[in-house]
Amino acid sequence: MSRKPVPAQHGERSRAELTFDRPQLLAQLFGQYDQHLVALENRLGVYITARGNRVGLEGSAEQVAMARDVLSDLYKRIQRGEEVDGGLVDASIAMMAEPTLDGIVSAERVPVPPIMIRTRKKTIVPRTPAQVHYMRELTTHDMIFALGPAGTGKTYIAVAQAVSQLITGSVQRLILSRPAVEAGERLGFLPGDMKEKVDPYLRPLYDALNDCMPPEQVERRIASGEIEIAPIAFMRGRTLADAFVILDEAQNTTPAQMKMFLTRFGQNSRMVICGDPNQTDLPGGVASSGLADATIRLEGVEGISLCRFTAADVVRHPIVGRIVEAYEGVSG
Repeated sequence: MSRKPVPAQHGERSRAELTFDRPQLLAQLFGQYDQHLVALENRLGVYITARGNRVGLEGSAEQVAMARDVLSDLYKRIQRGEEVDGGLVDASIAMMAEPTLDGIVSAERVPVPPIMIRTRKKTIVPRTPAQVHYMRELTTHDMIFALGPAGTGKTYIAVAQAVSQLITGSVQRLILSRPAVEAGERLGFLPGDMKEKVDPYLRPLYDALNDCMPPEQVERRIASGEIEIAPIAFMRGRTLADAFVILDEAQNTTPAQMKMFLTRFGQNSRMVICGDPNQTDLPGGVASSGLADATIRLEGVEGISLCRFTAADVVRHPIVGRIVEAYEGVSG
């Protein structure tokens, strides 16, 4: 492959060459129609040529070094059996921008994820520094608040961790909940039985589960009670012991609902509260979000961790991150 050189953005021009010992993996590394290399050129301002099992890099010294490290990182991920897509390319670039993040980057500045989550269907590895921190906190704290915009992996990673612990027997139950705020909790106005009324609000949780476990296992565990998916109103009066409990869309709780939910915490349990403080859908007349109230009250409390994500941590299509940034800029 050969394309028009991309002007270096910083410093004097530099050159580097990488040689890969398994040419059969390069199609995955380069992407369809070399889309991953094109992304690197556009993001880093380097010029990339590929001949056989060798890749040449040209640009500023800093950007050439970063492109070299990103390609090395992606190649190692492919060797480990990971699937490389555009999101992972962007994530690897973001990880390289944090060379001092403890435990993430090796002496060669190549990210070596120190933590991963294994489920029945896939292995999840962190794609951003914030995700690395979050995944660590999920193994060390009993209660974690995950705050940030959509697309940052808050709920998905929590569900994956919950599935992993359920599979290994670390917990006996997996409980997923979220407020059905769009109907103002007046579910009687919706057609169907109770399950049919609340399922539309809980669909994102089902989707995350089905991505981590075969659908037949999800259904079997739901039928046996090992997995429970229910609106937050169903949590009242219970003690949630020996369970991994996740509250999604927590910004749509009231302070009273949040207090009720948090005080359900039982022995040998872990609780994760996910939400975006900037996307509250509470009906008019509600003074404040239970998520905002709880984070103010509980920050710094022993055993409770607050993990914050930003638009830079969005791992969906890159345009999602730009949308979040645009809206945050307007609201700020």
